[in-house]
Amino acid sequence: QVQAVESGGGLVQAGGSVRLSCAASGTIFVRNAMDMGWYRQAPGKQRELVATITSGGSANYADSVKERFTISRDNAKNTVYLQMDSLKPEDTAVYYCNLHFLKTGARIWGQGTQVTVSS
Repeated sequence: QVQAVESGGGLVQAGGSVRLSCAASGTIFVRNAMDMGWYRQAPGKQRELVATITSGGSANYADSVKERFTISRDNAKNTVYLQMDSLKPEDTAVYYCNLHFLKTGARIWGQGTQVTVSS
């Protein structure tokens, strides 16, 4: 069974930086057929896409985080990262890692990690 385990997050002041990590693990795992990404959900709002990255390294970002966030992955470690810079109070949310298996369409979600940006 594949799992996504997140780490990082916490409380940071506006203008600061935080790095999130998500490690994928499991006995059935084909990293080259898996996109990885980050989503977030703020209180009272729907979950929204933050950034995704393909196995080849092609990244996609929400307009609200472009030029501030950087997604990357280490295929050897089956890990995806989200470097968040110039944080704003509106970035406050629970951040979820997502694994998207392209052959089956299956999605695996992490447990979520809280990021709080104080003004």
